[in-house]
Amino acid sequence: MTPFEMPETPEVDPTCVFCKIVSGELPSRRIYEDDRAVAFLDIGAWHRGHALVVPKRHVADIVTGTSSLPEIAPAVEAVARLLMHRLAADGINLLSSAGEAAGQEVFHLHMHVVPRYADEPGLGMLVNPGGVPEGELESVYRQIQAGV
Repeated sequence: MTPFEMPETPEVDPTCVFCKIVSGELPSRRIYEDDRAVAFLDIGAWHRGHALVVPKRHVADIVTGTSSLPEIAPAVEAVARLLMHRLAADGINLLSSAGEAAGQEVFHLHMHVVPRYADEPGLGMLVNPGGVPEGELESVYRQIQAGV
């Protein structure tokens, strides 16, 4: 199997919150989907428009099991471009943590795609511990969907 091929039967973990989002069992504000990946707004957004890109098959992280980054890379790029364009972001950060020591909390590979704005530049301001203001996710979702 090449890195761009998916296994014939996608792997699913019935206890995984991201597998449940991919299947539609749990709701999300889905902003992108292709045959290998899904992207949705992060409910714990660090910045306006923070999204997660996840493979449709369950894989714990970027270094476990078969190569998984190539299958989500096109989605990561598409989502980054979408957020830059629709939200008028000034930059983008990409982040994926592998393992508990790296801060991974959901053990299904996910790439954070974080729009950045000139009023809060730099890596020191990447993680905003303040959380998401009331109504922000819905406002961002509507703005992204307006161009669809």
